[in-house]
Amino acid sequence: MTIRVYTISGAPRPWRVLLGLIFKELDFETVVLKASEGEHKAEPFLSLNPRGTVPVVVDGAVTIRDSIAALAWLDRAYPDPPLFGVEADEAARIWQHVTEFADYLRAAVDGLLTPVFFENAHEATPELLKAAYAAKVELAALERALESAPFGVGEMPCAADAIAFPEVRLIQRAIDTKPGIMSEIGLQDIYGQFPRIGTWVERVEALPGYEKTQPHHWKEAA
Repeated sequence: MTIRVYTISGAPRPWRVLLGLIFKELDFETVVLKASEGEHKAEPFLSLNPRGTVPVVVDGAVTIRDSIAALAWLDRAYPDPPLFGVEADEAARIWQHVTEFADYLRAAVDGLLTPVFFENAHEATPELLKAAYAAKVELAALERALESAPFGVGEMPCAADAIAFPEVRLIQRAIDTKPGIMSEIGLQDIYGQFPRIGTWVERVEALPGYEKTQPHHWKEAA
């Protein structure tokens, strides 16, 4: 049975799972819920996840309602290639990056892009400049993580890459679609500011099946 992932187009947490699936070269199908119509807050979706959040991953009798839990489950259900490493020290490094990216990078990007995407921010207010600075701090941490390896922790993409990548691409999406305000807050060229991140994004996007993970509304607008 094909793995099914319930998502909302552009939501970063389901995107993590989709990336994990392509890292493992697994077949999957997506069910794209319309947030504008509240489909994630109504039946039949609430029967899968009473919290009304995405992602939900369904594989036969297994249902998982959290992105990091889904990545951990994938590593047990479909072990090769591993998302969380093989040796203990490697697993520790990956989990360290996973938790840091999921906590700090996600919060920084959300604080930055909520005003840009959903509140039609059009000027560099002190609050928005503070959010931009916080995002740059976390991007710099990712840039350092990529100093010694092509992916987040090593030679192959892992769970840390799956967590971090959607955040970076969402910032780039804001640059592509809201260039004026992103330039005002000093984030008009993140790949120029953080060149290792730019090269890493190219590596991830070159992986087989990557296009299946892209937000549907991005592809429709292309």
